[in-house]
Amino acid sequence: MRDLPTNQLDPKIKNVWRINDAIWLTVVFLGCFIPFAIAAVAEPAGWIFIVLAAVAIAYVVALVVWLVVLPPIRYVRWRYEMSPEYLDIARGIIWRKRFIIPFIRVQNTDTRQGPVLRAFGLSSVTVATAAGEHEIPGLGMEEAEQLRDRAAELARLAQEDV
Repeated sequence: MRDLPTNQLDPKIKNVWRINDAIWLTVVFLGCFIPFAIAAVAEPAGWIFIVLAAVAIAYVVALVVWLVVLPPIRYVRWRYEMSPEYLDIARGIIWRKRFIIPFIRVQNTDTRQGPVLRAFGLSSVTVATAAGEHEIPGLGMEEAEQLRDRAAELARLAQEDV
């Protein structure tokens, strides 16, 4: 079996994941909690308070899991490597995925940066093929631009060789 890719993401990506996950968990929590809270105010019933407590407990447990437990594991499992022929991406905690993207198949390379990534000085590199897009999140801006440009150049060279 082939060795895992050698390059890791910038360690600041763990904080980006934490912020993104906290936002989504809070939105889901509020979407579940608010209707029951309104129902409890309108017509108090014992079962509604039990549901409210269960939703609040589930929210706290989810926060601990997604903000404390998962980011370090996710960071260790996320790896990438670029060779002259292909881009190799490995990720996943439970369901591990490995993508080998030959540059002959690459149609487009791009960098992306949302507000949270920008706040941490990070970017994501996206490599598009006919089969879909593959993203390498959490690279320093300079490193992301170099990776994007190198992937585009290798894709151009691979197209010329055909």
